[in-house]
Amino acid sequence: MSDFISVAKVSEFDHQPAKCVEVAGKTIALFKLGDEYFAIDDTCTHKGGSLSEGNIEGDEIECPWHGAHFNIRSGKVILDPAEEDVSTYDVRLSGDVIEIDVGE
Repeated sequence: MSDFISVAKVSEFDHQPAKCVEVAGKTIALFKLGDEYFAIDDTCTHKGGSLSEGNIEGDEIECPWHGAHFNIRSGKVILDPAEEDVSTYDVRLSGDVIEIDVGE
């Protein structure tokens, strides 16, 4: 069963492409790529860096701690040193509100 939770407003991404949000006890990185929004775990699987604070290169996020790269759309590891993918979450817009399904 889907359980979408409101986490941000579209206007919060006017001047930033990423945001860290807390949802149901999880720390999630929310990204805007073009006109689409994506949500992945904020914690790098290598040593725990905050992915929402990393550099975005195309549809990849670079961990600010050790340079691991993850695909923002799929959560897949693109570049070491991380070896495990990060979880992804469904995102939808409801008017100007961004909602995430954390699967609870």
